[in-house]
Amino acid sequence: MSNATHFGFQQVPEGEKSAKVREVFKSVAPSYDVMNDLMSGGIHRLWKRFTVDLANVKPGEKVLDVASGSGDLAMAFAKLAGASGQVWQTDINEAMLKVGRDRLINSGLSLPAALCDAEKLPFASESFDLVSVAFGLRNMTHKNFALAEMARVLKPGGRLLVLEFSKVHTSLSKVYDAYSFNILPLLGKFVAKDEASYRYLAESIRMHPDQEALKGMMETAGLKRVEFFNLAAGVVALHRGVKL
Repeated sequence: MSNATHFGFQQVPEGEKSAKVREVFKSVAPSYDVMNDLMSGGIHRLWKRFTVDLANVKPGEKVLDVASGSGDLAMAFAKLAGASGQVWQTDINEAMLKVGRDRLINSGLSLPAALCDAEKLPFASESFDLVSVAFGLRNMTHKNFALAEMARVLKPGGRLLVLEFSKVHTSLSKVYDAYSFNILPLLGKFVAKDEASYRYLAESIRMHPDQEALKGMMETAGLKRVEFFNLAAGVVALHRGVKL
């Protein structure tokens, strides 16, 4: 198949992937936070806390949270950036962006938001002190384009943080596979009423670049001092790079 890409373990035309991903997240949006807690036993909150700590957002900084979803990171960053700072939420999926916006408004925060593709960010170059993307990069059709865009909108000295599922330590791979392909779709079936979407999510993790490969992609995008931190034995990795 010419100009094909992966959607989970399927091969699909590149032009169709974003629409398929959009449908997945439209389906799971209402139960997204509940499922995150169930899937990770609540540990995703610790991963995001570590990300926020490493981001080291200062009052007055301008932050872009790409694939912001239900807004966990955006909410934490907004509290740190304060009234003199600014935090933008973006997502390609309108349903997810609405979930995040409503959740933040309920918490007393009203942040600017943009419905857009991460591969074509509608922001001027060198606009942000920090760009973050949590559990969104693996769903993007051209990850290299998205990383290049995130680097483009960073100010010199700005940081990019990528929190994403990664390659688990080999000692845990069999147990992790059994959980991902058996338990996870069942949770999706009974809680989110959508087994197929959670089977896709498990497959998409396996198709995502591993820790070293993603580090190389970030360096190719122009980021320096790229490093990564394995969390939960590599189930998740946090990558950090700086634009010099």
